[in-house]
Amino acid sequence: MPSRLELHARLFLLHAAEPPAPNVHCYVTDVGPVEAAEQIRQGTAPAAVLNEIGRPDAVINDDLDALDSGTARLVTPEDDDWPIVRLTGLASHGAPLALWVRGKGSLTDLTRSAVTITGARASTSYGHTVSSDLGYELARTGTTVISGGSYGIDGAAHRGALAADGTTIAVLATGVDQNYPLSHARLFQTVIDEGGLLVSEYPIGTRPARVRLHARCRLLAALAPATVIVEAGQRSGALTVARASRELGRLVYGVPGPIHSAASAGVNELLRTRAVEVATSAEHITVQKAGNGRL
Repeated sequence: MPSRLELHARLFLLHAAEPPAPNVHCYVTDVGPVEAAEQIRQGTAPAAVLNEIGRPDAVINDDLDALDSGTARLVTPEDDDWPIVRLTGLASHGAPLALWVRGKGSLTDLTRSAVTITGARASTSYGHTVSSDLGYELARTGTTVISGGSYGIDGAAHRGALAADGTTIAVLATGVDQNYPLSHARLFQTVIDEGGLLVSEYPIGTRPARVRLHARCRLLAALAPATVIVEAGQRSGALTVARASRELGRLVYGVPGPIHSAASAGVNELLRTRAVEVATSAEHITVQKAGNGRL
């Protein structure tokens, strides 16, 4: 468990540095969160660290209120529930400084056997059905389904897992107190009610932004040992998840789509170049379980 000073320091750091911030992460690892936060406030941290700081005067009152009220909890590298097996490889990409979590489940336990399913927000009926079916079949085997909580493929994956009475994690590009998209408010509450989690590296109250949607891709890749891309156009953010997954040494699968469908052009290209493996059912997806405990 983090000390009070460590907790406050990490809350400050989450505000001060917009993710990903690899230099800040390395500095915190080297000197500890309390010393790093103090040096950043004073402007005496290394130049490479200060270059990643956008809010050196950040305040954490809303975060403390959320913790006190039980709205959410903060999981830090000092916690036993920190999924170190999953996040270790993210150091060069800018590992999260801490993670906000809503829901009662253990983040480490739920990511031990997990698959990320993601793809186009503007999905077709074909993609929606495939994503839902994969989420359902994987959840039936006890696998946690991870996705980004967005429209389209993400939402279908979450709902498929829930339909199987399974567990799912939504990795958000906002604060965990925000419902984005707004129409997914009920979905997010159901995720929590059914034993799943909402997870984010962004402080309470953080609103969505394009840069945050992009940064979230590395967490979607890291938190599961396998990633499945269902539908993705040529410029889809899901391709960023696939690339990050490959860089982290994860298994990456693609679901082939109609050759004339723009929604499948990106994933079909990944398959054509053999950058990913083909998956047309949950049986084709290998789920590698992480070991127990911390490394």
